Amino acid sequence: MNQEENINIDASEQTQSAKPDYAGEIIGIIRSDKSPKIMQSMLEDYHENDISEVISLITPAERAKLFHILSVSMLSEILEYSGEEEAAEYLSEMDMKKAVSIVSDMDSDNAVVILKKIPKEKRVQIIDLMDDESRDDVKLITSFDDDEIGSKMTTNYITIKQNLSVKQAMRSLIRQASDNDNITTLFVVDDKNEFYGALDLKDLIIAREGTNLEKFTVTSFPYVYGSESVDDCIEKLKNYSEDSIPVLDNYNRLIGVITSQSLIEVVDKEMGEDYAKLAGLTAEEDLKEPLVESMKKRMPWLLVLLALGMVVSGVVGAFEKVVSQLTLIMAFQSLILDMAGNVGTQSLAVTIRVLMDENLTGAQKLRLVTKEMKVGISNGLILGVISFLFVGLYIMLFKQKEILFSFAVSGCIGISLLIAMLISSTVGTLIPLFFKKIKVDPAVASGPLITTINDLVAVVTYYGISWLLLLNIMNLTG
Repeated sequence: MNQEENINIDASEQTQSAKPDYAGEIIGIIRSDKSPKIMQSMLEDYHENDISEVISLITPAERAKLFHILSVSMLSEILEYSGEEEAAEYLSEMDMKKAVSIVSDMDSDNAVVILKKIPKEKRVQIIDLMDDESRDDVKLITSFDDDEIGSKMTTNYITIKQNLSVKQAMRSLIRQASDNDNITTLFVVDDKNEFYGALDLKDLIIAREGTNLEKFTVTSFPYVYGSESVDDCIEKLKNYSEDSIPVLDNYNRLIGVITSQSLIEVVDKEMGEDYAKLAGLTAEEDLKEPLVESMKKRMPWLLVLLALGMVVSGVVGAFEKVVSQLTLIMAFQSLILDMAGNVGTQSLAVTIRVLMDENLTGAQKLRLVTKEMKVGISNGLILGVISFLFVGLYIMLFKQKEILFSFAVSGCIGISLLIAMLISSTVGTLIPLFFKKIKVDPAVASGPLITTINDLVAVVTYYGISWLLLLNIMNLTG
């Protein structure tokens, strides 16, 4: 291979490895002395998401310049790609007229989310100045509680009247498409705006002019009511892969749609909240959250766990006689506690996953409890036998104790493991089932809570058996 070929290969590798610096290019355009029209034309070549990532990197004066240069439609898309807090901050920096125009141009669901982050006084002003249609859409969505699916819907959708011909349906689609870009699925309604079915855009395009529209309308299309809870709707819609799901009011009238993107965001948020609860938090945290807010989210559960921890310590103190006469058993306390906590957390995770199915019958829940108890006792038996053998040998060989004493202690550990793991797996299953029964999120039965309860179970089991078996029956000390 000659030198020229080497140079060409190196240049090719550098070209492939070099990543375009969109942020630097965009900032360079904003800071240039070109005319507003030229800058606008140049910035339109970049994706709105790339520009949204740059806004936080420039000064307020440069942001003001950018907000004046770009069109309302482009700015609305840029803010939709920004975080909720950031978008609200940028709107607050704009003059009122521009802010109103941008919010009015957004999808109604995104506009509502961002408006909630704006101070109340300015939020009211923006809503009052919006056009009638946009203001009505915002008020409709905000009329639902945050835990109702209607609060997650958008009014960006296409409707087709039930009795239209194919030609009339196409005209209706074209007329509405200028204001609504969710056109993959078209929703068919009757004269009272009651939901009738759905129509795939592809079917409408290939339909012959004289064909009856009824032939392509799916009347078994999934739908939800705006007042239904988010959790129930997620469970109902998880088996469907539609781009949009219609949302109806209590009179079966179509009032909005849930897009697949919104559904993914809702599921992601719900999972984040569940993970937070499993970790013993009252809500999710992020890197930008103030110290005091993070403390508020963690402190409630920590106080509960502190109280339970004191109970565990008190129980250990009640077995002071056992500890004073058999100091060796203290070395194996963490073994029992850790195994009990781990088993309980495993059962908790399995139970919460199973409880995602809202249609579980009482018999299925009983079968779940029975199964977890069988798993707990089976694993406890295996680990108990292993502990009996290896701990007994350890005490005899390394602690120089008699064989009877060594295996009596290891036997106590083995029995304690068996009982503690059985009880812990049962507790880890019953607690989330109990929370579900009383209409409380099962994720509230958090990992730290289960672990602390199982610590209490393990301590009572371990020291109770030691007191009964080693001190009272076998009269051992050491």
